[in-house]
Formats: sequence, C-alpha cells, structure tokens
Amino acid sequence: MKVLVFGSINIDLLYSVDHIVKPGETISSSLFAKSAGGKGANQAAALAKAGLPVYMAGKIGTDGKFILELLESYGINTGRVIEYGGATGQAIIQIDKNGQNSIILYPGGNEEITIQEVQETIAGFDPGDIIVLQNEIVHLKLIMEIAKKQNMRICLNPSPFNEKITLLPLNLADWIFVNEIESSALAGLTPDTSPQDSLEKLTELYPSSEIILTAGKDGVFYGFGETRLKNDIVKVPVVDTTAAGDTFTGFFLTAREKNMPIQQSLSIACKAASITVSKKGAMESIPFADEVFE
Repeated sequence: MKVLVFGSINIDLLYSVDHIVKPGETISSSLFAKSAGGKGANQAAALAKAGLPVYMAGKIGTDGKFILELLESYGINTGRVIEYGGATGQAIIQIDKNGQNSIILYPGGNEEITIQEVQETIAGFDPGDIIVLQNEIVHLKLIMEIAKKQNMRICLNPSPFNEKITLLPLNLADWIFVNEIESSALAGLTPDTSPQDSLEKLTELYPSSEIILTAGKDGVFYGFGETRLKNDIVKVPVVDTTAAGDTFTGFFLTAREKNMPIQQSLSIACKAASITVSKKGAMESIPFADEVFE
C-alpha cells in the first residue's frame, strides 16, 4: 500500500505578532521566519513521520526546491512534484501571542497543475492505495473521479472551505476530515451548530464516508454508520496551531492503516497534534512516530 498526497506545496512566511492585524492597522512583528508549508506538504510530512510510505505530487517554482529537500529528508518520494517557471505557492502567516494564526494564501504552482499531469500522476498508483487531498490545488473534482475509477481510497480535507467544495463528488471520499467551522458549512447548517449536530448531518449526507470532526478544545468527533465516538484533546501550552489539523490527519490514517481500533487512532492523533501545537513552525513541528506510538 502506498499513500499519494496530491496537494499544495507552499513557502510559509511567518510573522510573530501581539495580535492578528485589524483592517487599516499597521503593526510590528517581533519575529520573522521562512519555512516549508502547504496543507498537502504538511500532511505528507505527518504521514511519513508517522511511518507510512508517502509520495508527494504537486507543482513548485525554483524557489521551492528547499521544500523538496526537507520532504525527502523525511523519506517522502518527491518524484511526482513538477517544477515550472513560475512561483511556488506562498502563505503569509500571522501568529499571535496566544498561538492563534491567520493565513493569506497565494496559490502559485498549486493552480498551475494540468489535466495531463493529473492523469499521469494517478496512473502510477494501484487499487487500495490512498490518495490524500485538500482544497488548495486545481482539478480536485477530476482527481477524485480518476482516483476512484482506479479504486484508490480517497481522504479529503475540504480546507480552505469555499464554494468549490459543494461542486465536488464528496460521496466518493472514504474519509472526510473537517473542523467545526468547515463541518457546519459542509452540512449546510449555521456556524453556531454544535459539533455533534454537524456530525449527525454529515453522516446522513455522506453515508459512505467516515467523518472525522476536530473541534479544538472540545476534542474530536467520529461518525460512520451507527458508530459515534469522541476523544478529548491532550492539554498542553499552545505555542503555534499551524499544521495541527494536518498532523491529526496523518497520524489518524497511519494508526488505522496499522489496524488500530478507531478510538485508539483518535487518541494517538490527538496526542500527535498536541505535540505539534507545543512548538513553533509547520512541518518541522510535526512529531515522529516514536514520540507518539507507544
């Protein structure tokens, strides 16, 4: 079994600030850092660090070569990442004194992927392999359709949530990972809907998909068929929430592929995410398997 992460690869530009900047406001940053990021690359790092064989696919400019070197250092096969003449995706990230973040994305190569590149990439994988997707690259609908025709298992994290998500064949997904904001929007409910109610609606709308709903301090909720589970977070001092959700996704999938029970997989994923939020940075803050699995 192989895991293909077909997703975004970004250069993260991080600014440490007292508070997230307000409209019309100019503030100073106490720290600046340039690092590797993108939800796709972060999830690939989490999956590889957790112990699965991972292949990364996407598109970057020459400015993003350092990201490939970092991914390769985690054992990720980057042979399906295409280099083109434009810019790598960019993410401007503000991190406030409480560890919360605000992000502006510039797509760069993430929106330059061609249909031919999609077809050629997925052709190299087998039935039963997993494809991990997010909403930061183009041709997502086509990718899902081709992958399912190839009998790959589809993991979808519909983030960032926008109108494009509603046009996707979500019923093809084997796993859907959402946070509390994305879950209520995807379910067509109001933003103040409880995670439990959002979960019930999503399991009704997508009965073929396992729904994993992360709800911050309220923990994580799981729904599939008649099964409903909840796991509390591991409380730690929060330094930076960047990549926490990506870490959770990577470690949950890995635990399940190791045939661990769902409840144990949720617990392991929460533990991994807690380690990530206790450190600064994106993929560099994601723990390795020996820090998480007992």
